[in-house]
Amino acid sequence: MSDTLKLSHARKGDRGVIVRVGDHASSDEHALELERRLLELGFVEGAQVELLHEGLFGRDPIAMKVDDMRVALRRHEAANLTLRFQPAADAAVRVVREEVPA
Repeated sequence: MSDTLKLSHARKGDRGVIVRVGDHASSDEHALELERRLLELGFVEGAQVELLHEGLFGRDPIAMKVDDMRVALRRHEAANLTLRFQPAADAAVRVVREEVPA
């Protein structure tokens, strides 16, 4: 079973699929503008996301791969994206493979 969390809670190396963009219950004009901007950047439902880098101070901003492009966001912006993350077992296998010398 996979976990569904906000992208703002992701750590470097986490991968998942976007299941929701924005907060559909909110009618705040700022929230609607941010949702529109995220959609324009390619953050659409079904897009594959991988967190590539976290900033040094407060882990902000974050850089991620969204399908075939690279994008950077602040964590407060990433909180508007809900992802279904891959199970932890898959992530553990990925880490072990990276640590094994060739």
